[in-house]
Amino acid sequence: MTATPGLGTPRLASPDLLRSVFRRHAAGVAVITARGDHGPVGFTATSLTSVSAEPPMLSFGIGTGASSWPAVSGAEHVGVHLLGEHQQDLAATFARSGADRFGVATAWREGPEGVPVLDGVLAWLVCRVAARVPAGDHRIVLAEVVLGDPTGPGRPLLYHQGQFNGLRD
Repeated sequence: MTATPGLGTPRLASPDLLRSVFRRHAAGVAVITARGDHGPVGFTATSLTSVSAEPPMLSFGIGTGASSWPAVSGAEHVGVHLLGEHQQDLAATFARSGADRFGVATAWREGPEGVPVLDGVLAWLVCRVAARVPAGDHRIVLAEVVLGDPTGPGRPLLYHQGQFNGLRD
């Protein structure tokens, strides 16, 4: 491979290349929750995507090695929470392996369909899981929106270059 004028030298596909490229992609931050056999589970996701307006449907990715995967793999419903810039600590808690994600520092309640609903978020949805599609070491979960609340206060939390950031004007 040769360098293109004005660009760096292309690299062959690898997990490191993909991670390096997506560190440069600013993404909204969400927390996905589900009811597990041993209590609530959840994880931070930046892979949330709107899929369809009719019916209202979204998708997110989850690694099959994630601690939340066993619960999500069998859940009929999941919670999807869009985080605000005031929730960097919450995002970090749900991203950290081994963290007590639903400890005293996390304000939440049992919502519709038994789904854990986080307090103070920009918006939340409860969704019915429609499919889990294999995608390498992940699954893409397709979920149909059942109900939600888009009226939380604040501005969105973003993830960029390995850090949580607020939106700049």
